[in-house]
Amino acid sequence: MRAVVLGLCTAMVLMMRVADAQMPLPAARPLDGATLFKQQCAVCHTTNLSEPMRQGPPLVKIVGRPAGKLDGFRYSENLAKADFAWDEAKLDAWLANPQAVVPGVVMAYRQAKPETRAAIITYLKEQN
Repeated sequence: MRAVVLGLCTAMVLMMRVADAQMPLPAARPLDGATLFKQQCAVCHTTNLSEPMRQGPPLVKIVGRPAGKLDGFRYSENLAKADFAWDEAKLDAWLANPQAVVPGVVMAYRQAKPETRAAIITYLKEQN
């Protein structure tokens, strides 16, 4: 009798494992760019020109804006000399490694995860 019970228990455990393996995983929630911005960027940046400037420039309407050219903000020398406008590709490269985009800049933030960078960039585009 003991062997039968043990055999039934083993069979039930195996069936549960097979059922678990066949059940689809819940879909991952997309990253929330607004939350990520608040957590990772808002210490230094705002998305509103009416707020006082922080350590970094306001990022409202950043997509399409010439780099290093917002009136009222003092950029590092190399960024002030930059000759490009911010687009998704440039923002992605910047968030991954600002020093690789414009050597000598003071921004130290780096985001290694492409999905996190994409969510932040999507949020910034919504601010345009």
